[in-house]
Amino acid sequence: MAFTVAQLVFVAPGFHLGWDETVYVSQVSPHLPSAFFSAPRARGISALVAPLALLTTSTLALRIYLAVLSGGALFLALWVWRRVRPVPVLALAGVFFAGLWVTQLYGPQAMPNLWVALGGLTAVGCFLRATRDRADRMALPGLGCALAAIALFRPSDAVWLTLPMAAAAVLVPHWRRPALLTVIVLGLALGGAPWAIEAYTSYGGIAARLHRSSAIEGGITWHIAVGDVLRTMDGGTMLCRPCTRTWRHPAASVWWFALPLAVAGGVFAAARASRLATALLPALCALSVAAPYLFLIDYAAPRFLLPAYALAAVPVADGARSLRTSVRPALRPAATALVVALIAGQTVSQHVILTHAARVSSAGNGDYARIAADLRALGVRPPCLITGRIATPVGYEARCASGQTSGHNRNTTRAAILTTARSAPVAVLVRPHHRPPAYARTWTPHPLPGLRRHHGYRVYLSPR
Repeated sequence: MAFTVAQLVFVAPGFHLGWDETVYVSQVSPHLPSAFFSAPRARGISALVAPLALLTTSTLALRIYLAVLSGGALFLALWVWRRVRPVPVLALAGVFFAGLWVTQLYGPQAMPNLWVALGGLTAVGCFLRATRDRADRMALPGLGCALAAIALFRPSDAVWLTLPMAAAAVLVPHWRRPALLTVIVLGLALGGAPWAIEAYTSYGGIAARLHRSSAIEGGITWHIAVGDVLRTMDGGTMLCRPCTRTWRHPAASVWWFALPLAVAGGVFAAARASRLATALLPALCALSVAAPYLFLIDYAAPRFLLPAYALAAVPVADGARSLRTSVRPALRPAATALVVALIAGQTVSQHVILTHAARVSSAGNGDYARIAADLRALGVRPPCLITGRIATPVGYEARCASGQTSGHNRNTTRAAILTTARSAPVAVLVRPHHRPPAYARTWTPHPLPGLRRHHGYRVYLSPR
């Protein structure tokens, strides 16, 4: 409940849809043209928002819908762990994860990373339950459903997250159960099936789609992106690509450096208490799902590591609780005060960053709506076409189709644009210090004043 309320109070009001959100939502909204859907994307988020998108295009309604869903999903993900860890540990894990600024910022957003995080937390909890009690009727179905959901949202994350569980099911003698591996494989296959089918129908096969995805991502190869991640910790950017900005606020990253130590402390405490698996497995899954974002791509976004943070929260909470229970009784009040002070300090600092991050994101996303309003005032109304660098989110706000003639989102041609211009308004958005495309140089230019993050943009309108 507190997680949902925090989202509604600090993030949702006046928070327009971001670029990626407009792509996902437009796929299922009957009121809007569908934006181009590139190879790396999967359709889990579109399925999640479909029940609401079929009814309304209200952004506030979508924010409330997702805030309520994410709050309930966090509760269910932690509830799964009740047979594995005590409620105080789970409550502390929830406070740590839900208290992060990036968790609250993306809770009401139509983005897949938080849902991968919650699915991963659920999957690991169900896996541990299945290994502890073969009579647990909910463990295997829960594991399969969680993995299917993750694969539906992000197939690649599902594979990385599952690797430690699959390895444990093979290597740990008393965990070797054909049913465990079968459920893991079936869950991944079921959730990944839509992505695989689309790979064959639209890209020529899975290998071709993976190759296209890699090209869009800039190539999946060895690259230490830790520095890029640190540059996003202050909430000043939601996507650092190319990541050339300076590391402006190192203090905002202190908790990030402390996280591996806290996880190690939790694993050590669990080992001393003869329950190593309950902390080590989520820690290994967190490391596995974080690995491609830390070492295989050359850019960063705060949301990429949400699955790792959710899983790391369990051993961190374990370690925090053991800090109190492992000391002499006379020192327990002091240990408790230390834990409370650390939690309070972390929560306050994260809220400060959240406020800044929400303001930064709102300014950028709000520009799309401001440009759309200017276009409507200039007579651009559906059916219409918008092209240019930020055509996708502006097209969503203006209820127009969006098109690109080059780049990773190429979905039209110059000839097609000129054909459309004969019967419908076409707007070409041009960046500062750039010339319009040759076909639009005789069209009417208009400035776009009042933008907060996209200063200097102008629009060229087709003749009527």
